[in-house]
Amino acid sequence: MSVLGFYVLFEVLTFPFLSIAQLPTENPIETALMRQRIDEARDNGTTLKIEHRWTALSNIPRHVRTAILVSEDGSFYSHAGVDWHEVQASIETNWEKGRIVRGGSTITQQLAKNLYLSTSRDPIRKGKELLITWMLESTLSKKRIFELYLNIIEWGHGVFGIEAAAQRYFHKSASRLSREEGARLAAVIPSPLRHQPTESSSYVIKKKNLILRRMSTR
Repeated sequence: MSVLGFYVLFEVLTFPFLSIAQLPTENPIETALMRQRIDEARDNGTTLKIEHRWTALSNIPRHVRTAILVSEDGSFYSHAGVDWHEVQASIETNWEKGRIVRGGSTITQQLAKNLYLSTSRDPIRKGKELLITWMLESTLSKKRIFELYLNIIEWGHGVFGIEAAAQRYFHKSASRLSREEGARLAAVIPSPLRHQPTESSSYVIKKKNLILRRMSTR
């Protein structure tokens, strides 16, 4: 068997079929991105403490959920996992700039990547991401996908999920987050290791204000 054949076989054997089948009723305790960050810290000679607390979607205020939707995936409830219009717009923008400045990943794609993959931009990994995305959309309701997403995405060094983020940055439960706090949390999702929701940088302020304007039309 060729090297490529072994690689394909490995990818098939390590595909998370069972884990995805359990997601409708079981909450994941650890994700691929958490493990990646722990490994990165160890390689740098440090130890990373993971902050992660689970909360039900019903405990997250509607205005916080809206802030994240308008920021990350405005058509989440109407697409089947991939927003092809956004993909095309991203390709065109990146081509014009000559570098990757805009992503086209939906909430479901981000969930697939965070749960099972890595931050690598490898084409084969991207193909696996699309397949996992299709399986997530086929197995789970939109409500469950959004609940999983909000509970496992990265919000800072060692901070995963909206409950841990609310406690870390605003010293309160996610259920008590204000409209502006929700917009600030949404603003840093694309770069949670570079920006904190409480900072007063021009990036966070501009993104927060844009999100608030979008929310006013929903």
